[in-house]
Amino acid sequence: MNMEISSPTFTHNGSIPSQYTCDGDDRSPPLRISGVPRGAKSLALIHDDPDAPMGTWVHWLLWNINPLTEEIEENGVPPGATEGMTSWGNTGYGGPCPPSGTHRYLFKLYALDTILDLPSSADMTKLEEATEGHILAKAELIGLYSRRQ
Repeated sequence: MNMEISSPTFTHNGSIPSQYTCDGDDRSPPLRISGVPRGAKSLALIHDDPDAPMGTWVHWLLWNINPLTEEIEENGVPPGATEGMTSWGNTGYGGPCPPSGTHRYLFKLYALDTILDLPSSADMTKLEEATEGHILAKAELIGLYSRRQ
């Protein structure tokens, strides 16, 4: 069984509902996780926008998620998980907010063979460096969003 990440509120390559964006309540969407490999010691999540005009924009980082986690609740952080530094310079979720056009928002989930020793001040680069050589499986969910005009 392959590892999967999904959401009950939007389909892969479907539109992210506005309540999970800067046009709404800016709450993180609920996410479902399945198929985590047996040897996983933790999960890490990177939520970013590769279509941002200034390069990839990081919306949310989470690591040391318990590998038995099957759901990340709406606007929730799993117990024991650490949130990292976003492109806004703070921790926590920041929803889609494209300046123009439709952007892709990636939720990338990694199953790791280790627990990461990173402070919450770590950014995506530090997280990616820490996961190198430790990724057992990867899953991705893509949501689309364009701002209301």
